[in-house]
Amino acid sequence: MARPVLSVEGYTSEEIKKMFRNDERYTIGIRLYAVYQVSLGKPSRELEVLYNTSFKQITNWVHRFKSKGVEGLRDKASRGIKPRLSPEQKQALKDLVTNASPMDYHYNTTVWTGPILIDWIRKNFEVEYKKVQIYNILKELGLSHQKGKGFYIEPSPELSNA
Repeated sequence: MARPVLSVEGYTSEEIKKMFRNDERYTIGIRLYAVYQVSLGKPSRELEVLYNTSFKQITNWVHRFKSKGVEGLRDKASRGIKPRLSPEQKQALKDLVTNASPMDYHYNTTVWTGPILIDWIRKNFEVEYKKVQIYNILKELGLSHQKGKGFYIEPSPELSNA
């Protein structure tokens, strides 16, 4: 008779994976253990399956560990694109949209639209945005945009009989 296979009840493998990825201590521990196994002579290509990453990533961990110690195993800060508007400018934009009318700023409309906001930002903050990006900023600020509907006046019945 075969031995029963050990299983984990109550958690999926994805949930467990999220647990160690969400806590930096576990992530560093796992990387440090991979470095330890390389120091024992295990090839990085053999370890890539065990650590669910590429052999190149494992060699990167080893090189970073050699040069910076355990600190080198931490994730680097994200290099993403820096926002062109500061948090204060974004708050000013949100206050503008929620509390002011475009007519207060000499626009010939009572509704803030993407192109008008782009123009206002360009004039006040000297930052250029494309139409699509302004809607992403509004969403980030917790605001939504509404698409306009055409409104056509139908003739009244009295006028059509005349």
